[in-house]
Amino acid sequence: MTLQADSAGAAAPPDSATTNGIVPNLEETPQPHPQPQSPPSPQPSHPSPPSELRLPIWWPEDGNLSMDWVENLMLCFDWCSRNLPPSELPSVLPVKVFDSLILMASKMLHKEPNCVTIDPFRPSPNDSSPSAASVVVVGDVHGQLHDLLFLLQDAGFPSRDRIFVFNGDYVDRGAWGLETFLLLLAWKVFMPHNIYLLRGNHESKYCTSVYGFEKEVMVKYGDKGKHVYRKCLGCFEGLPLASIIAGCVYTAHGGLFRSVTVMPSKRFKGKKNRKINVNHDSKTLSLGSLEELSKARRSVLDPPWEGPNLIPGDVLWSDPSKNLGLAPNKERGIGLLWGPDCTEEFLKKYQLKLIIRSHEGPDAREKRDGLDGMDEGYTIDHTVDSGKLVTVFSAPDYPQFQATEKRYNNKGSYVVLEPPNFDNPIFHGFSAVTPRPKVNAYYDYEEVIDSDEELDLASMVTS
Repeated sequence: MTLQADSAGAAAPPDSATTNGIVPNLEETPQPHPQPQSPPSPQPSHPSPPSELRLPIWWPEDGNLSMDWVENLMLCFDWCSRNLPPSELPSVLPVKVFDSLILMASKMLHKEPNCVTIDPFRPSPNDSSPSAASVVVVGDVHGQLHDLLFLLQDAGFPSRDRIFVFNGDYVDRGAWGLETFLLLLAWKVFMPHNIYLLRGNHESKYCTSVYGFEKEVMVKYGDKGKHVYRKCLGCFEGLPLASIIAGCVYTAHGGLFRSVTVMPSKRFKGKKNRKINVNHDSKTLSLGSLEELSKARRSVLDPPWEGPNLIPGDVLWSDPSKNLGLAPNKERGIGLLWGPDCTEEFLKKYQLKLIIRSHEGPDAREKRDGLDGMDEGYTIDHTVDSGKLVTVFSAPDYPQFQATEKRYNNKGSYVVLEPPNFDNPIFHGFSAVTPRPKVNAYYDYEEVIDSDEELDLASMVTS
């Protein structure tokens, strides 16, 4: 590891100069007048890590992560963020360790379905009757590492009795998106059935190129930055889109989605010649089904806003509205707006009680007429006969870098669902960890003020 101690002594000069092992006769050899020496340039000095930290981080020989390994990773990331420049991250987490972690996590994520089924009822090891775990649902965290570390401590780590579901947006805006994402991947590898990571709209090539994550990776890993960034993009493609918890709660980053009708061609037979009818007319839009969601192609760098594969973009980018029906989300340029009647239809059709989504922070909500603000980190957006729709946002004092003189100072929040019914959301609010370590932003936050506006669709991948 390339960490230096607080006080490093300079190397001692050699006792004498030699050439090919021959000592020159100083009396016969004319000696030049001594030239004034410029003082050596000072070397940057970094604090030594505490003895309890094991640095650099290593990958276990058997590939099996432990609680001790994950806890050490959390402590190392926290210490590194406060004491080292960002470019020193490879001395803490070497590229080879990154490669091992993201490879194992990507394999797990790509094997999961688009909509993961989460069963909190687990067989008891000592008893025939099953026990039920509580479920913690977390919204956007946006690279705010220290707030995530607090959240994990406050809610309690993932365990046999506690399942976590993260609703996406791990990166961008905040300065520690890479550490945040990798930490959650480590938890996933360690406890794959106790933590579920869903995709957010910022887990995409377009958003990460605009809102800081791509530059963050390049700064931290230098000449290996492109390699690390590409691996992260590949992992993003494997993140599931939604979850069903205990058969009664639907969670996704944005929310609901449209139906994409598949019409068999009259002239040809076979799957390759099916016609896919995509209607953008708000008068004929209809809600999609969980079956359609299960068949959507999520392995795209950027969810398309046109063409047949619209469901991923809807799930990641859509927003609730107080107006009835479905409509194109013109504010964002992608996804939908859906009203309380659509929430009722979806809940009733699948016998659900609750929808938990994220996607909207205080900056987005202040522009939404008729919807509550995000000051407390959550809102209850629809209350209908069959249940509720809520939004949860877990990044307090967001965004980390604000161009406005007055900060939002919003709280973050997470949701706890308790057995046996899991349909009564308990909100836990928390404030930002202060002071945050001083660091520069990785995007022009004065120009790029709001991710909800001026989406450059032309630059997004449509394949």
